[in-house]
Amino acid sequence: MRRPRPARRPRSTRRRDLLGLAPFAAYVAVFLGAPAYAVITAAFQDNAGHATLSNVTAAVEDPYRHSFVVSIELSVLSAVLGAVLGLALAVAVSGARRDGFVHRAVTTASGVLAYFGGLPLAFVFLATLGPQGLVTRWLNSAGYNLTQHGFVLWNMAGLVLVYLYFQIPLMLLVIFPALDGLRPQWEEAARSLGASRRQYWLRIGGPLLAPPFLGALLLLFANAFAAYATAYALSTGSVPLVPIQIGSVMSGNVLAGQENVGNALGLMMIVVVGLVVVAYTLLQRRTARWLR
Repeated sequence: MRRPRPARRPRSTRRRDLLGLAPFAAYVAVFLGAPAYAVITAAFQDNAGHATLSNVTAAVEDPYRHSFVVSIELSVLSAVLGAVLGLALAVAVSGARRDGFVHRAVTTASGVLAYFGGLPLAFVFLATLGPQGLVTRWLNSAGYNLTQHGFVLWNMAGLVLVYLYFQIPLMLLVIFPALDGLRPQWEEAARSLGASRRQYWLRIGGPLLAPPFLGALLLLFANAFAAYATAYALSTGSVPLVPIQIGSVMSGNVLAGQENVGNALGLMMIVVVGLVVVAYTLLQRRTARWLR
């Protein structure tokens, strides 16, 4: 016996739906599509407009190759630490009532702090942990010098600490829906069958949360990999990150006439972030049917 086919939506309804997407499509085309097309096109052109691969070749050699290594190291460290700490905090907060003060306060604060970056964030950390920051001077008076122990805001440890300020709240925002999707009935059923809490998380909760966690980890990586203003303000461009290198090349601070090398670096960033977004989407689809 054949299954009845689902009723088709009227063509006029589908057209209205597509028409409703027109403003968003126009926004994506103008502010994402057009700049991406310009970057990709310029990456394969010389200053005279002729086709060439020299820009891409230069972008994969030193010193730009070293910039990719440093950027990936910083992104991986801040993403892993942010994901682990954010998950631990999210699990602790998820035990509270969703309509309670604690859950609402943490969610609201995360929504603000996740997008608090750039120059304001750099100023906050300089005023706190900079060479003349409040905490730095207090520790100096207590006999502990941060600089002598190798900590400054513009090295790897300092930048990871600064990046965690917005990575942890972003992790909370991303992982909260997955935690809310874990139904209490699943743990109750596991307990009724003799499973301990540890066995529940190892065999049920953990596998269900693994794809969303990995997806959030990729999102944090992309967020850190593309960050520019905060690191530039803290280091005044001395840290060899890819976004900072692009800014230096495009402004002519390195060599004049190398703008297309900056476009090639931008092309590689688009590729890296694009791969991360695709992997994130696939991971989110995998658990969508379980965590509705």
